[in-house]
Amino acid sequence: MKKIRLGFATFILSVLLSKLAAQAQNPILFADVPDMSMIRVGNTYYMSSTTMHMSPGVPIMKSKDLVNWQLVNYAYDTLANSDELALTNGKSTYGRGSWASSLRYHNGTYYVSTFSQTTGRTHVYSTENIEKGPWKTVSFKPSYHDHSLFFDDDGRVYLIYGAGKLKLVELTNDVTGIKPGTAEQVIIENASAPAGTNINLQAEGSQLFKVNGKYYLFNITWPRAGMRTVVIHRADKITGPYEGKLALQDLGVAQGGLIDTPEGEWFAYLFRDYGAVGRIPYLVPVKWVDAWPVLGVDGKVPQTLNLPANKPLIPGIVASDEFSRKKGEPALPLAWQWNHNPDNSLWSVKARKGYLRLTTGRIDTSFLLARNSLTQRTIGPVCSGTTSLDVSNMKDGDFAGLGLLQKNYGLLGVRVNGNRKEMVMVNVGTGKAIESQSIPLNQTTVYFKAKCNFTDKKDVADFFYSLDGKTWMPIGTQLKMTYTLPHFMGYRFALFNYATKNTGGFVDFDFFRVSDKINY
Repeated sequence: MKKIRLGFATFILSVLLSKLAAQAQNPILFADVPDMSMIRVGNTYYMSSTTMHMSPGVPIMKSKDLVNWQLVNYAYDTLANSDELALTNGKSTYGRGSWASSLRYHNGTYYVSTFSQTTGRTHVYSTENIEKGPWKTVSFKPSYHDHSLFFDDDGRVYLIYGAGKLKLVELTNDVTGIKPGTAEQVIIENASAPAGTNINLQAEGSQLFKVNGKYYLFNITWPRAGMRTVVIHRADKITGPYEGKLALQDLGVAQGGLIDTPEGEWFAYLFRDYGAVGRIPYLVPVKWVDAWPVLGVDGKVPQTLNLPANKPLIPGIVASDEFSRKKGEPALPLAWQWNHNPDNSLWSVKARKGYLRLTTGRIDTSFLLARNSLTQRTIGPVCSGTTSLDVSNMKDGDFAGLGLLQKNYGLLGVRVNGNRKEMVMVNVGTGKAIESQSIPLNQTTVYFKAKCNFTDKKDVADFFYSLDGKTWMPIGTQLKMTYTLPHFMGYRFALFNYATKNTGGFVDFDFFRVSDKINY
């Protein structure tokens, strides 16, 4: 009888575990996908996000179930041309570029608007085909901070923007600029008020929605000695008056908006600061009570959701690349973004079949100022990135390899000094660049690997090298990864090559392979 009971208990446990595995888990994406804006068109969801100084920018993602997403496009190839955006003349735009976007669908056209402290402008991109483009581009001054683009039922178009004191401005019907004769007006004097008076971050991140004739405005605020908090205001007219409520205060999950399913279920899409991996998306169930959206389960962010189970982020958000291209395929898969605007004359996947070639075209002083570093996100809870490079055509002073990009970066590269080559691990975990270890290299091909552990915000990474692609050896010291505001982005894998003495050297990367597992 005891064995029967034990067997039945084991059966029940397995059933519960299988049901749990069949449900979606928060976070829905364990990757740096912040400032989401989301729409549903029929039974397809689209989402835009922030990638700031990266090029191309404003990624567009697609989903059929709100949980599993894949990159399908970018709103722009380059935001603008300037020294800051191109990493030229010693300038950069780390942590700036373009910020929170607003994604809308109106009368058969998709609109993505964003703003930039770097350009001082508000940028609007529009297309009839969000997955393939082409995009029409317009921009105008000023740069409207954290704005929400909104098409009202009467055909008028607005932006709501600001921090703390939230304002409204009307745009032209073709969304090409401010409507002549219109004036900015304050619609909420102190949007942070529902969260109290002692506020660290004034309410911002506006996203406006209209449900059953009422306007609902989502914002984030941050009370001192508290956490990131969702506040919601509602009104019967877009100009107000607005009444506000504290909507969610749990785990620091905040900033986002509303989305509904074809079946009539509602969710809030929000994100959470999660250390070095970046800002990661969550979904929170929404119920409507007295015409207010009520977020969470008993005021908490649930671990599981009644939605399809999460699939791996590979290859939807990050992807391995053998650098082999068939006719008609894009030069680079969408998972890749350049650190700032690239110099397209100095990289190729055609110069040597099956390889990415990075050629130096100028003298640089550091990894952070080097142009044409090719990046993609790290992912949690753990991940690794591996590459192989042919270093036979490097010149004296060249430095090439695999990095983990953030202000406090780490990297493993091959450095040429005269006729000698050496493998060098650089650790900037303390904020100061420390050359942790160097090993002579006496062959032309070498393999590098970086392993990242973001479990429970452990935020550590280790580097390894191999001379044959089979036997791996650790090198250098463990990198303590830190999310810093000057870069405002989670750590990214980066393939790099820069010159410190002579130009024209090049390195050929054979592949980049990403995994959501690590084996030490």
